[in-house]
Amino acid sequence: MVPQFAGSAEVFAWFYQFINLGQGQSRRSFRLDRMKHLAAMAGNPERCAPVIHIAGSKGKGSVTAMIASILEASGLKTARYSSPFVSDNRERVNLGKGWFSEKIYISAAEELIALLKKIPSSPPEIKRLFDSNDEEGEEPSFFELLTLYFFLCVRKEGCDAMVVETGMGGRLDATNIVDPLVSVITLIEKEHTEYLGSSIGAIAAEKGGIIKPGKPLVLAEETPEAFEVFTSIAEDMKAPLYYFPRLVSVNDCSIRKTGTSCTLAFSDPSFFPESLKISIPIPGKVQAENAGLAVLAVKLGFPSIGPQDIQRGLSSVFLPGRFEKIREDPELVIDGAHTKKSMEYCCQTFAELYGKGGILLFGCAMGKDAASMADAAVLYFSHIIITNPGSFKKSKPGEIYDIFSARAAEGQDLLLIEETEKAIEYALSLGMKKKLPVLGAGSFYLAGEIRKYSDR
Repeated sequence: MVPQFAGSAEVFAWFYQFINLGQGQSRRSFRLDRMKHLAAMAGNPERCAPVIHIAGSKGKGSVTAMIASILEASGLKTARYSSPFVSDNRERVNLGKGWFSEKIYISAAEELIALLKKIPSSPPEIKRLFDSNDEEGEEPSFFELLTLYFFLCVRKEGCDAMVVETGMGGRLDATNIVDPLVSVITLIEKEHTEYLGSSIGAIAAEKGGIIKPGKPLVLAEETPEAFEVFTSIAEDMKAPLYYFPRLVSVNDCSIRKTGTSCTLAFSDPSFFPESLKISIPIPGKVQAENAGLAVLAVKLGFPSIGPQDIQRGLSSVFLPGRFEKIREDPELVIDGAHTKKSMEYCCQTFAELYGKGGILLFGCAMGKDAASMADAAVLYFSHIIITNPGSFKKSKPGEIYDIFSARAAEGQDLLLIEETEKAIEYALSLGMKKKLPVLGAGSFYLAGEIRKYSDR
C-alpha cells in the first residue's frame, strides 16, 4: 500500500525508515551500480537539467548555495541538493532560496515509492543488487533514495539548472551519476577516514572521483599531497583544471557581524577583465574564497552570466548554520564547523568580531578529529561547555571533555554537560550573566539543536 502523505514533513519522515544507525554502513552501502539502475528505472531524471557538482571536506555547502543563488539571480530556475540540514529537512532538497511546492514534494515521493515496488519484478541481475540476502546486494540506502528523490523533484518542477553537493566522498557517492558541466572540489581534510581512507591522498582520490572526462574542474587551494592527486586524475581524464590560487586573488576583505565584502581579481581576463566587488551576508574571509570558487564554476558552466547577476546572487545568499547569528541577548552564533580548518576559521572569525574570552558550546560526532578542533578552540574562549551534538549521531562527550582538558589553559573554565538541552540552557544563562557572546560549533546537528531551543 502506497503511503498517503499530507505534506513534506510526512515525506521526509518516511525516508528516515531507511536509516539504521545501529547497523551502520557496510562496503555494500557505497556502490554506483545500484544507484544507476534506480535512476534508469526512473527514466534518468538526473539528466533533466544541466548540473554543477561539488565535493570536498570544507566549504562545499557554502559554495553550493552561492552557485545556486547566482544562477537564480540570472533568471534560471535552480534546484539545490545539499547536506546535512540544520532545522528543516527541505534544506537538503530545495528550489533556489526556498522550497519546492508541497505538491512537488508529495508527487515525487509517490513516484519514488511506485518505482521501488517494481524492484521485485526486475530482471534477476538487477533484483539481486537490492537483495540484502545476496552477497553483493543491499536495500537502497537513505542517501540513494533521497538523491533520486531530489532528481525527481527537479524533473517535476522543470528546473533550468541543478547544483548538487556530494554526501560523503565522491567516487562512489550516489550523486556521482550526474554528468556535470563543471566539477568543483573544495579544501580536503581528514574526515570519514573509516570509509574514505586514512591519508589525505586516499581521501583526495575518493573526492576526485567526481572529475569527469573533458569537463572543467575548479579546485580550491589544497595541500601538496591532495593537489598531486587531483592533477593526476584531471590529466588522466583530460579535464581542464582551474586552480583557484593561480586564478583569483581576494583583496580588500572586510569582515563584519553582518557579512563579508571584498574584491575578486582574476589573472585570466577572459573571466572578468576588471576586479569584481562582492558582498556576502556570511562573515568570514573563507566565505570570500568560497565565493571565488563559485564565481569560477558559474562562469565556466554558464559563460553568459555577467557581473551584476553574480553580485546580486552573492549578496542574497542564505545558508543556515554558517556563522549564523540567531540571538541578541546573549549574542549567539551557530556554525557547523566540524573539521580542523573549519574550526580554526570559525574561532578566529568569532574572536575578531566578538572578542576573545567568550563561551564555546561544543559537541561533535564520533569519528571527527576532536583533538584538532580542541587545539583551535582553547585559544579563544574563557568558558567551554562540552555536550552531545543531539541524538541523531553517536558521540562520546566524556572522551571529548578529556581531550579538551588536556589542552585547556590554567584557569580556563571547562564543563561537561552531556544532556544537550541542559548544556544549551546553561551556556545561554552564563552568557547573559557574564555579558559574554556564545558560539555553538562542532556539528551541524548541534547547530540544529541550538536553533530549535532558541526558536521556542
